[in-house]
Amino acid sequence: MSLRRPARLLALAAVGVVLAACGDERQDVFSPEGESADKINQLQVPVFIAAGVVGLLVAIGLVYLIIVGRRRQRTDAEDPVQLHGNFKLEIMWTILPALILAVVAVGTVTTLFDLDAEASDQPAEITVYAQQWWWSYEYELDGNTDNGAEIVTANDLVIPAGVRFELKLESRDVIHSFWAPSLAGTRDVVPGRTHTMLMQADEPGIFEGQCKEFCGLSHANMRLRVVALSDSEWETWLDQQQRDAVVPVDEQALAGRDVFVGRCASCHQVNGLEGADGEPIDVEGEAPLVSGSAPNLTHFMSRGVFISGLYPLYDEDGELNRPVLEQWLRKPDSLLPQAAEERRGMPNLGLSEEEIDQLVAYLSTLGPPPPGAGT
Repeated sequence: MSLRRPARLLALAAVGVVLAACGDERQDVFSPEGESADKINQLQVPVFIAAGVVGLLVAIGLVYLIIVGRRRQRTDAEDPVQLHGNFKLEIMWTILPALILAVVAVGTVTTLFDLDAEASDQPAEITVYAQQWWWSYEYELDGNTDNGAEIVTANDLVIPAGVRFELKLESRDVIHSFWAPSLAGTRDVVPGRTHTMLMQADEPGIFEGQCKEFCGLSHANMRLRVVALSDSEWETWLDQQQRDAVVPVDEQALAGRDVFVGRCASCHQVNGLEGADGEPIDVEGEAPLVSGSAPNLTHFMSRGVFISGLYPLYDEDGELNRPVLEQWLRKPDSLLPQAAEERRGMPNLGLSEEEIDQLVAYLSTLGPPPPGAGT
């Protein structure tokens, strides 16, 4: 048999391994930046090393047996040496794996108990809502859930650095999975259930994450970010997020507000915005399962990303990413695949170019830029 085909297969396998290693370095499970992630890393590294050693020994043994035990032409009827019934060998390869698994089990159970330890005195109760295909975050600041959330935002989960939070996770449609690998492990988000997870960022920074459970057409696009702020930045952010949207004074922005009320306010909420009848528009907050609601845009400009966390809201110079925002308003399914028949994703509203300019002008008034915009 020619050696060319096995050599090609080996080369393809090597290329695959190299490509698999070229993932997004911003989602690195081996670079913990928080207490929970560090505990997971202390468990997984020795387990991976042990698994690698075992795998290497098995591979060496397999290659040895292939070479030594390959079929040869024999001139006599001599049978090869039989290992069946070798009591010592059978005991060794039964007990040794059991001992290895026992050690891994003890370390795993211990780590799981450590990860379920109580959170510190967190300044807010945060509920994470998953939906196709974005994340909503509701902050209870006074501990009274009957009053509703004081802050509702999306895509960017903002927390103070150095504080361990217990997040409550709920789904509004199908099963999702919340994962910010630098800060914590993954946790499934299941309809009709409330799951919890602990999370902490040791230092201020931005930590990438994503949905880790296939959840439909745009699952691969369902990103998230955890933004950890310093104490002063956190206090400023809390104060800003509790304010209603300001009334624009620019003529084009005012026209954009009218377009928003007429075309967008049935799904998107802007706190303080009133309809044509003078009544407050309220479409967000504790939305039911299979909700048709969309992100709260009261402080839209204070976020670093938009469109399911796929695109930066600001460019490298800290300026509004206007071309992508305009394209999103013009033809949303060109940036994020939709499932409009199931009320999943932003529909194409057929906006004119004038209406798009007006809407961009209005959206630009919704909140100050976030700390470090453009980073």
